[in-house]
Amino acid sequence: MPLINISEPVAETTQEQSHEIVVGIDLGTTNSLIAIIENEKVRFFSDEKGREIIPSVVTYDQIEIHSIKRLMGKGFQDVQHLDLPFKLHQPENEKEALQLILGADKVTPAQISSYILHYLKSLAEDTLKTEIKKAVITVPAYFDEAAKNATKLAANLAGLEVLRLVNEPTAAALAYGLDNASEGTYCVFDLGGGTFDVSILKMHKGVFKVLGVAGDNALGGDDFDEAIAKHLKISRAEARKVKEKLSQRDADGNFSRADFENLIAEKINKTISLTTNLIEDLELEAEDIKGVILVGGSTRIPLIKQKLAAIFGTQKILDKLDPDRIVAAGAAWQAYNLSGRSENLLLDVVPLSLGIEMMGGIVDKVITRNSTIPMSVTKEFTTYADNQTGMKLHIVQGERELAADCRSLAEFEIKRIPAMKAGLARVAVSFKIDADGLLTVSATEKYTGETQEIAVKPSYGIDEVEVKKMLLDSLQNSKADMENRLMIQAITESQHDIDILKKDLAVIDQEISAEEKKLIAEKISYLEKLIAEKTSRDAILEAQEQLGKAAENLILQKVNAVLQKQITGKNIEEV
Repeated sequence: MPLINISEPVAETTQEQSHEIVVGIDLGTTNSLIAIIENEKVRFFSDEKGREIIPSVVTYDQIEIHSIKRLMGKGFQDVQHLDLPFKLHQPENEKEALQLILGADKVTPAQISSYILHYLKSLAEDTLKTEIKKAVITVPAYFDEAAKNATKLAANLAGLEVLRLVNEPTAAALAYGLDNASEGTYCVFDLGGGTFDVSILKMHKGVFKVLGVAGDNALGGDDFDEAIAKHLKISRAEARKVKEKLSQRDADGNFSRADFENLIAEKINKTISLTTNLIEDLELEAEDIKGVILVGGSTRIPLIKQKLAAIFGTQKILDKLDPDRIVAAGAAWQAYNLSGRSENLLLDVVPLSLGIEMMGGIVDKVITRNSTIPMSVTKEFTTYADNQTGMKLHIVQGERELAADCRSLAEFEIKRIPAMKAGLARVAVSFKIDADGLLTVSATEKYTGETQEIAVKPSYGIDEVEVKKMLLDSLQNSKADMENRLMIQAITESQHDIDILKKDLAVIDQEISAEEKKLIAEKISYLEKLIAEKTSRDAILEAQEQLGKAAENLILQKVNAVLQKQITGKNIEEV
């Protein structure tokens, strides 16, 4: 089918490797796969046992480590407070074992993941008899910058350059769309071993645009295994086998599928709520969804299909696909595209809004949630006070109206702004998000060309509580947040007017009467009282308007003085 080319920030890199082999890798919590496209078909690479689905297990210091993906972007201090089933397989005391692995001067989750990637890379190299240097790697849609950077670091340690990080649901939709020449709006329901993602995508004539994403970075099949293990008092490995059997039949001994479904009902309902909330957030209806693409081995659980069928209809549940391989297939297709052998357009989105803290602590959202990436947005800002020579920029992430309620990403300062009247300086602030969702912020003062730039790469991740809380809080507090924002704006603007008029009143040569000066001073005093009380935004705005009317003559004289200065000694043609 006809596909469309796209120019992206990585264009220079992708041009260099003209037809070089680029592999696609699904670096999964439980299993991982590596593939390429040959003769317009997906080819998976297998190990010496003939397995294409490779367990994501690393043995380090005689400790068998599972599900390290859940720790990406986190340090040991973060890990201690997380409930992470299947962190380790053999040790009885998991915390002590983690201390041994992730403690001071020990290995990081990125290093452990690099062993998995290096092994996958070797499988492809041994088969193809050539060195593999570049890859497309999939990540959960709700991985933050820290986790994404940890994934890139893992690849670099394994000797791989990451040409693109692709969200797992997006990769699945890409594979499904190319295989079936599909068009329309689709839901990708991705429930893997350690994470859950749901994405809504629109496919049209080779264009794959992500409309929105939601998810939970700590919800997956591992949690179901843990529930069974605790209930039946068996090992997690045995629990996994029970789970897999119950996906095929109604009972395993005395433990029935109904018993299993009762154990996991709360977590399954959470995935369904995230899905329906995302559809509502995008102002869509279930009828608008052409099909639901199931991804991840945990979607084999019959309860999930039943819940989704109740919303979308049985005929829309696309369960004939291989949920274990479709993500890796999508990664392979995107790798094929970036190797210069194919052309298709893959548009992803940023999952949370990004903005700058303004005067009074309110947030100016520069890039809104679910904006298509890669993208660049530039906004102009100015100084608040006279002779201000610096501007601090506080970059935040989230949906709340106040910076204090959002996640702080970075702070930096642009200096050497020319000293001039407030509002005259011009600072252009650019937010650039690359195809991997990583953010770079730069600020340039227009008169001097002074520029500062920062790459936003937080050293910490967002745990499952924070991820869910950020969106939930924005919905629950939207009305109060907006009222608070409008109050702060009214106070900030009124205080700015007061500061200017106080300075103007202090100027000796202003030709206004004593009565006018007294009236202005009274209006200022009354407005300051209302600001201090913060009882009514409408009252503040009305008092600000009354102050403006009282100061009309003063403001007019100030404007005339400026104009007089501009035209003195010039003829009409020069003016």
